[in-house]
Amino acid sequence: MPRENRKRGKKHRNSAVDQYEPVPHEQEYEPEAAENEAGPSWIVSAPPVETANPEAPFGYVEADIKAYFRTVDLQLREWQDQRNASQPEDNVDIDPNEERRLFFLAALTEMRGKEKQLATDPDCSNILERMAHSMDDFIRRVFVDSMMGSYVQLVKHRFASHVCQTVFEVASSTVSRETRGILPSVPQSEEQGELRSLTDLILEICEELLPSFTTLIMDPFASHVLRALLLLLFPASLPSDHQKTLRSKKSAAWKSKHVGTMKSVFGENGGTEEVHSVPPSFIAMAVKFVEVLQDELGPNEVRALAADKVASPVLQMLLEIESANAIADKSDSLMDRVLAGLISAYHDNPEATVDPSDYVNALLRDPTSSHMLETVVARVPEPVFGSLWAVYIRPKLARLVNHPVANFVVARAIGRTDEQQLLECYTDLEREGVLGKIVKSARLGVLKAMIDRSQSLPSRVEGVIEAVCKAFDLHSAEDRKLIVPCILHMLPLKEYKRSEPSPINEEQQQGEAKSSKKARSRKFAGDAPKGEERTREPKIQGALLLQSILHLPSPHNELVLDSVRALPIDQLIAISHHPISSRILDAVLDSPGMSVTVKRKFIMSFLGSFHLLVDDRIGSRVGDKCWSIADPFLKEKIARSLIPHEQFLVASYYGKFFARNLRLPLLERKPDAWRALQSGEAQPKQGVPSTVDDPDQRDPKKSKTSPNAQNPTSSVTAKDKGKRKRDAQHGDDIDVLFDESFGKRVKRGALPSSENPKSKVSATAAEDRNLQDVLKAIHSAPSDDRPRHSKKRTK
Repeated sequence: MPRENRKRGKKHRNSAVDQYEPVPHEQEYEPEAAENEAGPSWIVSAPPVETANPEAPFGYVEADIKAYFRTVDLQLREWQDQRNASQPEDNVDIDPNEERRLFFLAALTEMRGKEKQLATDPDCSNILERMAHSMDDFIRRVFVDSMMGSYVQLVKHRFASHVCQTVFEVASSTVSRETRGILPSVPQSEEQGELRSLTDLILEICEELLPSFTTLIMDPFASHVLRALLLLLFPASLPSDHQKTLRSKKSAAWKSKHVGTMKSVFGENGGTEEVHSVPPSFIAMAVKFVEVLQDELGPNEVRALAADKVASPVLQMLLEIESANAIADKSDSLMDRVLAGLISAYHDNPEATVDPSDYVNALLRDPTSSHMLETVVARVPEPVFGSLWAVYIRPKLARLVNHPVANFVVARAIGRTDEQQLLECYTDLEREGVLGKIVKSARLGVLKAMIDRSQSLPSRVEGVIEAVCKAFDLHSAEDRKLIVPCILHMLPLKEYKRSEPSPINEEQQQGEAKSSKKARSRKFAGDAPKGEERTREPKIQGALLLQSILHLPSPHNELVLDSVRALPIDQLIAISHHPISSRILDAVLDSPGMSVTVKRKFIMSFLGSFHLLVDDRIGSRVGDKCWSIADPFLKEKIARSLIPHEQFLVASYYGKFFARNLRLPLLERKPDAWRALQSGEAQPKQGVPSTVDDPDQRDPKKSKTSPNAQNPTSSVTAKDKGKRKRDAQHGDDIDVLFDESFGKRVKRGALPSSENPKSKVSATAAEDRNLQDVLKAIHSAPSDDRPRHSKKRTK
């Protein structure tokens, strides 16, 4: 057939192509030809095989049921948003969870028997994930039991795999309660049989997945489910800082955008616990997964898993389980296979020289397998680590520390070095002239690892500090006073001096103090207009390195402290206003190695500039930390230095919150009461808020005689809203003005209260006397000062 006759789209009958299309000849019906087409009689055609749809292996969800669960999802989202915003319920007399339980029970009843179809549906799978967070222990057991026998298909499905992962994540709290013997009441039913505990159900799911474990580990949808299952069986298989990031970055971003946060709608009843306990059968099952992979896969196949993007995270968890159960220090273990037989060679002859493997050298530089190698370096047995350091790391240390991937593995290995190995590390780097290249390549993880390791090896602290100073070309004592800005911007001394901005004159500094936060933060943001000098942005790695030095013992952290004291006040305030560099000041105040005297001198360096410090979102946090650490005498110094800048603090968006803690009006009027309040001898009355500007109400003695305390009926109830509430609290401005001048107005025709009529009458008489005195004063005034009234003309 010509090529133009195979074009897609609607045919045009009048086109030139149809004129050349051959017309097929009509064939006469011949019975013999029909029999020949059917074939001989002894050939029997097989019945058609009904292949299941891979997208919906258990069938499609009906349209009305899907529409119902969309309404369920909307309602659950609304309740979750209320919990996130901490909004009070409309009717406080009725338990809000009662209505939610009835609604949730109706949704569970509709879901009964359709769990697999809903889990494989692209829309309803997200709804099941949301409902899983609100299920109690009994409902979770019913839900998990309803999908038994189909977990191999579910974990490989595109949408159902996420449902299984969420179920395994929320099941940890239920398993922990069952381990402690806390079991919910289960209704007995002869028709439905006995409902097993969730612990037994999880173990049966593992038995179901074990035969297909070696294939599921490489499945793109099943691998993350296996990670959640291994974390449920053995919580120590993944570090605590990585347990919340079990999903990939792409999956977490999609989930936060389209699904949102998921939590229980019943408050604390459906929440998860922080510490989970597992039964011994779970640990044995986790070891069984390691043994299955070790028996069914050969050494080359295990090594291939290390470089696979899908299987490498699961292999990393299996290595953690193997190391925690003391089965990694054996020949032909998973760790031995990954290290190309290094453990077997050490057990055969500890003194023998092992040739380096090209496979392990490739793992050092691979972006995927380097994460797994970090686990190996951190968990390898102690005697074998010496061989690993001598064979693979030290011979190529100068090149590995500057590699964009291998430097992370080297930093993890430095965390396990002894005194001799740490000495070899910074000595080799100094001899090879690599310290300066580390700074230029902006990879300070190795230097930070040496600082952290030297905390446990005090004899090597001096050598590590000298290596850090040489890396930034800080040789003399004057040069080392600039260690904070050099490390913070990750620049050697010469480059930092070339990029250092010109000093700001006094007029610019005053204008900057009066300007907004955006104008004052130009020094770090790099958005200054043309003609102004710009400084470089602080780097996270430099801030982390400075924090590690500040956490060293007292004689060794003075290098950074002296540099902080040598900084000018405007640069110090600029550091405190940046979210990265302000962590250095937090480390000075929080470090356990810092004495009280050092912290006090650091806080006093801000005297006279505290109003500039707290006039920022980040700087106000530093100011609050300084205030909480300061003693009462230092607090008084800070407060008195801020009295001239009280109006500046009140007008500042962030400084006004800091000013409320100072109570400057009370300090000016009653210093003794202010000191007693700061020292904790006298606490404010519970009924008086601490943020009121009136110093009389701040004083706990005068708070007892306040009108609100004597007249409880004047307080406004919580049900009053809108304008009525504001009017009841504050009143009208004109009424307040007249009350101050002429006394409180009283209706002349109003009857005295039955509770205390004498007080009402006496108050009215006193007000009348005040009004008469004011009128007498007006009439006795000179005629020029009297108010003039225009007389109406009469005809």
